[in-house]
Amino acid sequence: MTHWLFDDANDAPDSAPVILLAHGAGVGYDTPFMERLAWSLSVNGVSVTRFEFPYMQKRREDGRKRPPDRQPLLLEHFESMVRQCRRDIGDQRTLVVAGKSMGGRMASLLAATPGLLEQIQGVVCFGYPFHPPGKPDQWRTGHFPEVAVPMAIFQGTRDPFGKPNELADHGPLPAHVRLQWLDGGNHDLRPLKKQGLGADALIDESARRAAAFVRSLG
Repeated sequence: MTHWLFDDANDAPDSAPVILLAHGAGVGYDTPFMERLAWSLSVNGVSVTRFEFPYMQKRREDGRKRPPDRQPLLLEHFESMVRQCRRDIGDQRTLVVAGKSMGGRMASLLAATPGLLEQIQGVVCFGYPFHPPGKPDQWRTGHFPEVAVPMAIFQGTRDPFGKPNELADHGPLPAHVRLQWLDGGNHDLRPLKKQGLGADALIDESARRAAAFVRSLG
């Protein structure tokens, strides 16, 4: 059984654009990062619907840690969430698939699926796993040219899954993929103490930028 978490936009929640937000590989949809991100997006005028993949639902039921499901199952479940969310919100509202880390990668792969193009208008990734940490030769961007909707990535400059110098060496991303750096942020968009920022400052900044991107798609 799928459980949902909803954060309605502060303004015009019945007509606001909607982000369907997936979690990362090792944690569920209610971590402090996910809670803060969803709240901040809603403050900035975007409604957020969160869900969990099957392996995480099972972990919640029995407490046993499991690795992520295989990619086909993750994508199948994500697609079913898209179709259910679209039925719930109707045809007129903007719907964007999004995710943290692995969830963002699955969202981008889903957006490269032709059969879903009429369902979604964009993709947003928070902390995209461009490569496994310490393995910058194993890039996960081969499907980017096939993503058929606008895509935004919000990445900390200290993220071990993809840093500025590594992206510069890798070469330009497709024009429809907008990469925005958050100075000092790690994989969870936490800044360095010496920056003098609040712990959630970069999460909030990514939410402001993401909300502006999503609203532009309408």
